[in-house]
Amino acid sequence: MNKILSSFVALFSITTLCAQETQAIPKLVVGITIDQLRGDYLEMFQHTFGEKGFKKLLNGGLVYSDLEFNFPHLDRASTITTIFTGANPSYHGIIGENKFFLKENREIPSFSDDKYTERYSPLPVKVSTIADELKIASGGQSDVFAFAPHASQALASGGHAASGAYWVEDLTGNWATTTFYKIRQPIVEQHNRTPESLSKKIGSITWRPAIDVSNYKAFPYTKNLYNFQHYFGAEKKNHVRLLKQSPFVNTEVREIAEKVLKANSLGKRQNPDFLALTFYAGNFENSLDKNYSVEVQDTYYRLDQEIEKLLEAIDSTVGLQNTLIFVVSTGYFNEQEVHPPDMVTSGGDFYPDRSIALLNMYLMAIYGREQWVSKYYDQQLFFNRKLIEDRKINFVEFQQKAAEFLVQSSGIQDVITSHQMLHGAYNQTVQHYRNGFYKGISGDLYLELQPGWKVVVDNDSNNNVRVRDNAVHAPVIFFGNNIKPQKINRVIDATEIAPSVSHRLRIRAPNAAKANILEELF
Repeated sequence: MNKILSSFVALFSITTLCAQETQAIPKLVVGITIDQLRGDYLEMFQHTFGEKGFKKLLNGGLVYSDLEFNFPHLDRASTITTIFTGANPSYHGIIGENKFFLKENREIPSFSDDKYTERYSPLPVKVSTIADELKIASGGQSDVFAFAPHASQALASGGHAASGAYWVEDLTGNWATTTFYKIRQPIVEQHNRTPESLSKKIGSITWRPAIDVSNYKAFPYTKNLYNFQHYFGAEKKNHVRLLKQSPFVNTEVREIAEKVLKANSLGKRQNPDFLALTFYAGNFENSLDKNYSVEVQDTYYRLDQEIEKLLEAIDSTVGLQNTLIFVVSTGYFNEQEVHPPDMVTSGGDFYPDRSIALLNMYLMAIYGREQWVSKYYDQQLFFNRKLIEDRKINFVEFQQKAAEFLVQSSGIQDVITSHQMLHGAYNQTVQHYRNGFYKGISGDLYLELQPGWKVVVDNDSNNNVRVRDNAVHAPVIFFGNNIKPQKINRVIDATEIAPSVSHRLRIRAPNAAKANILEELF
């Protein structure tokens, strides 16, 4: 009996030691978010890929088939903040790239902070991130760097305690940061002064197909299979904005990341380091074929090469076995939908200004001749709260009457009040909107518009968008650090990523992360 017991103890000890060895703490974590990455495009375009980029990740990593964000109106700011906090906007406070500042009646960036240069900081993120928890666990010894095309992406992924969080500045193209972070990284400052900086070379950049366009045959709907040329020096006012929609911004992110990786000896110390990178895989607004363009195929081809170069740099400096890499899509895609001029659809045009005017007239008939609606913004309505309080009107009843009136309008599927989201009876639709609601930032009513309807904003054709509620196929990949290759046919929630990476690092999960740990990682 004692021999049998001893054998079990020995077997358990060996198993435990093996598990600890295969789950060794990584020396470096590289979190890669790819804005608007589509899984179906990875499949359709893979005939142009090499063997050491996306294919290496997909064949050698733990791959989840799809990712879900359980809140409405996904964009680059809300999704990346959710990935790195493990929480929905109802906790982390970033409901979108921009928000409406009711006190000053204007739209501002969600990461806006006038206390610092560049007028940005990570303080609008109300909870901790993976990187914050790593800094706390290491007593500040771990280095955390974030590089991204946009400020929101860098600040969300870098967190509150980053050693450096940088983005491509909209006017010059230089790498910019905020004085919220006390330390300046010499390698980045030096790069901005060299001829290699984007501000010095953008005037000479022309985007042409990287390979013969006959290879870009994924779409039978591509009408203009041509050797496109996009010269970024032509539009001085918009040249950086346009370049951020091209594969050249991915090259900028990868090159500066490699410089910092080597100059700061990331992954070479006792405590793990963290490198957060954001790439772009969306449409280019000046492409002729919009959703079915040659340009988007060229973007994926070039992104595959950037991934290959990044993996080689990590392997040569830290070693892939010492590095935990996770690749996550932002789970949405900005369509460039063009309907044939003679096509008649079942949807229609939704005019927010007209709906507000009608609603205000209805509320005037009940409560008196006042301007009860302050603003329509991003499918939300903001009421004149002070006026309602001064008149001692029951706000819950006021909201309900407004919702009952609006829901009868053509193009509106449902209207959800802030009271419903905070105190109402549970159902899946209300919970979905509740996850994207943050008190004091979000509006008083949420309008759910019917798919196919076009939102027409007067005097702003750039915001005339057609509503689409279809899902975007978005895989998640974990690679390196002795992770066993597996393909898991399961949809995971975006909030599961942060606690899983934290568990792999043996640190606390971010303080609002409630989701379960992905069991296949262990």
